[in-house]
Amino acid sequence: MNVTYLVPLILIGGLTSAGVYLLLERNLTRMLLGLLLVGNAVNLLILTVGGPSGNPPIRDRTSGNETTEADPLAQGMILTAIVITMGVAAFVLAMTYRSYRLSREEDIANDLEDARVSKLSERSAAALDEDLPEHQPARDTDAPDELDALPGHEGSR
Repeated sequence: MNVTYLVPLILIGGLTSAGVYLLLERNLTRMLLGLLLVGNAVNLLILTVGGPSGNPPIRDRTSGNETTEADPLAQGMILTAIVITMGVAAFVLAMTYRSYRLSREEDIANDLEDARVSKLSERSAAALDEDLPEHQPARDTDAPDELDALPGHEGSR
């Protein structure tokens, strides 16, 4: 591997890992910063994978003494990614502002209703497990049954 490609790859890895770490926080501002770091890491990755620099992709234009033409796809993808990242960042910033205005807190707390529904579903799953006889196979099998609509099967019409 060429050493010139190693430095950007290490930088991409560092930006991505720092961004993911910040995305896993419960603070909305840190989540926004993590989102921006991951977006910049993806842009740098696209630029690195896009290949070496060259002449601009415009007819009869040259840049120094380059012999190859630069790939315009990487540049277009990066511009598109920047616009998308800024749109998502504006949305997260608006959510952060709205959350702060409503609760005067920036940290996301556990949702009490979500915890209650989760406990109810655990209880109902345990009750269903107790009601099933032990010798009865589970309904989720690969064997065909009366609900299958396979051609040539007795239950299909």
